[in-house]
Amino acid sequence: MKSFTLVLILLLSAVRSYAQQAPGKFDKDSLAHILEQAVNDSIKARVSFRLSDEWEETDTTLSKKYMQSGKRLSKGYPFLQGVTLYYEARRLTAAAPDSAAKMFMQAENILKKFPGKDALLFRSMCWHDYARVFHFEKDDPETYVNLLVNQAIPLAQKAGDQLYLGKNYLDLAYGFKNLKEYAKAKAYLQLSIETLRNQQGNIKYLATAYHTLSENYSLSGDSAKAALYLDSMRVLLAPYPEANEWLDYYAGESMRLTIAEKFEQSLAVAEKGIALARQLHQPYPEQRLLLQKFYALYNKKDLQQARSVALDLYSKQPFMNNSANRLLLFYGLVVTNEDLKNIPEAFQWLKRYSYLSDSVAQSNLETKINALEIKFRNAEHQRKITELNASNDKANFALKRTILLSWSLGLVSILLFMILLLAYFFYKNKKRTAIQQEQIKVSHAMLLGQEEERKRVARDLHDSLGGLLASTKINLSKIAGAVNTSNRPELEGIIAQMDTSVTELRRIAHNMMPEMLLRLGLEAALKDLCDSFSSEKTTIRFLCFGIQTNIPQGEQLIIYRIAQELLTNAVKHAAAKSILLQCNQRDNKFFITVEDDGTGFNEDMLHENKGMGFISIKTRVAYLNGTIDIVSRGNQPGTSINIEVYVATKI
Repeated sequence: MKSFTLVLILLLSAVRSYAQQAPGKFDKDSLAHILEQAVNDSIKARVSFRLSDEWEETDTTLSKKYMQSGKRLSKGYPFLQGVTLYYEARRLTAAAPDSAAKMFMQAENILKKFPGKDALLFRSMCWHDYARVFHFEKDDPETYVNLLVNQAIPLAQKAGDQLYLGKNYLDLAYGFKNLKEYAKAKAYLQLSIETLRNQQGNIKYLATAYHTLSENYSLSGDSAKAALYLDSMRVLLAPYPEANEWLDYYAGESMRLTIAEKFEQSLAVAEKGIALARQLHQPYPEQRLLLQKFYALYNKKDLQQARSVALDLYSKQPFMNNSANRLLLFYGLVVTNEDLKNIPEAFQWLKRYSYLSDSVAQSNLETKINALEIKFRNAEHQRKITELNASNDKANFALKRTILLSWSLGLVSILLFMILLLAYFFYKNKKRTAIQQEQIKVSHAMLLGQEEERKRVARDLHDSLGGLLASTKINLSKIAGAVNTSNRPELEGIIAQMDTSVTELRRIAHNMMPEMLLRLGLEAALKDLCDSFSSEKTTIRFLCFGIQTNIPQGEQLIIYRIAQELLTNAVKHAAAKSILLQCNQRDNKFFITVEDDGTGFNEDMLHENKGMGFISIKTRVAYLNGTIDIVSRGNQPGTSINIEVYVATKI
């Protein structure tokens, strides 16, 4: 027990130890050392997944090796099956986001079956990374924010992991910032800092929180507070000169200096950050720093250089995958080309910008687009329109109000007409449906009456007439044994006829009320039905799959009668030599298929020749809310009838 506890402490210290290395990186050597210890497969599997995550960016072969090792060690641990799906989904996110999203939800469905804080934490991680697919791969920040608020954060709170909770607050603030909800972003950034401040291993997330809050203040025009949080970030990162988080610092500092109109300093900071990003092979942070370089050059009025940087950034991924980034760059190219008097190119970039902007921004842009069109076509500035006098204003206002009122009345009239029209169609459809339902009920009542009459006649035939015939046969047999030999052949012929009569009587009684259905159920009754129709001229095959025994007996009888009518039609009217009856059930759906090689028919004949057989089939199918599909080609051989009905199941 002591050695097991020691291993857990080593695992936690390896996962959380950021103090002696770059922030955000686990100690790979410490993790690998745990795999050499005498610990159970569950711990080794988790360590392997952590190592796979750590090596993903630098050594994909080694990362894949650890992932396969973790999957192998997870066998036999149901909880780790969900953990395995989570880590596999993380590897797929960039290449196949839709598949990754599906796997995150599969992992969540497995993990929610387990109690405990460990399961809660992994479920929170599943929802968090699922939300990231919407933000970064599908460019849908609103769904990202909703999933964090309603799923990931509540689970992280229940799990009690303050470090991961602080990260979720930070990511939520990032989502609000992209939605231009700066006040909400600020509130969650401060909450993230409060949550992370005293947590071990907080350097990466705390640095990001400082940077994001500084950007928030810079965008709000408060350069002094932005500088305060950037200073806190610089002090935090000082022991780690090559940490990735320095790239965020340089981006935030360049933005702050540009807003403070210290353009040369801003350019120097941006260039320093770009050099570090290239050294660390971080393309997206490099592209963010290029955007800050563009802003500094534009505000410095070095317009040609600013335009070159923006056009270079326009060709780079993944920066251009994000709509917010595209809006920033498109608008930057609009104002740069306009200041350069390059009106045609400014107009083209403005059209691209307008496609991405929201409805409010769109109305504001139309004026500017019109102005650029006039500049483009006439090469002169548009003159301002002089103000109209008060009387004209009143007249125009009254005219507009009258037009608006007329349009409103017209729209209300059209809307009322459409509502009345829809109500009429709804009423007609409801009435038609009610009539059809009533017809089905009447037809079913008639069929029930027929079934009751069949039961009575079958019972009378079997109990009364059948008994009389059997008794008569016995008496004749006694007389045949007592008479002389000359009359015996005639009596034996009469006895044989009596046997045939009894057999025929039993067949008729069986057809009128299938005793097999009452005793052994639907499947046995259908098989017996196929056997009764089989003859030297006609071969009938019966296949059944998944027929449940708990279908109510009334519905079993309806299905039996449908099959009986179909087989009768195939034998009697189509003169089929080979018939297939197939029945199968899936949940409350029951499927009946009859295929034969007999003479086909045209479906129009069914409407012209309304035989009782087909009418009873349609009535029974309608009562079970089913459908009929008939495939037949006129007089060519072969017919296929497919019926789908809905049955109840007894509990």
